[in-house]
Amino acid sequence: MTEQTPPPAAPQPAAPLTTAEDNQWASFAHLGGILGFLPSLIIWLVFKDRGSFTNVEAKEALNFQITVAIAQVAVFIVNAILAFVTLGFWGLISWIFPLAVWVISLIWSIQGFLKAKDGNHYRYPFALRLIK
Repeated sequence: MTEQTPPPAAPQPAAPLTTAEDNQWASFAHLGGILGFLPSLIIWLVFKDRGSFTNVEAKEALNFQITVAIAQVAVFIVNAILAFVTLGFWGLISWIFPLAVWVISLIWSIQGFLKAKDGNHYRYPFALRLIK
């Protein structure tokens, strides 16, 4: 009755990614940008220590998606100010700028996906490098 249960085993580190898996998750990090920055963030946090290619590409995608989020907030603020100053007339065309930011994000995310799935590094034409 005084038997002690053995202590639990220490968790083992995850296995490194194969080249195919590394390319796959790196490309998913770029493609996830269509949904926002969360897919890139999750992929980077989960796989950054398991594959060097995924680490680099997920950071690149995450930096770009953070830049897009900042741009969307900035466009919203500018649109609100211009709508106020123009007594609401700006509201007729204010949809153009958020749409332009989204379309550019969509196009560049797909380009990143296509490059990364082939094992090539992709660098976005414009991104704040907040995560090094």
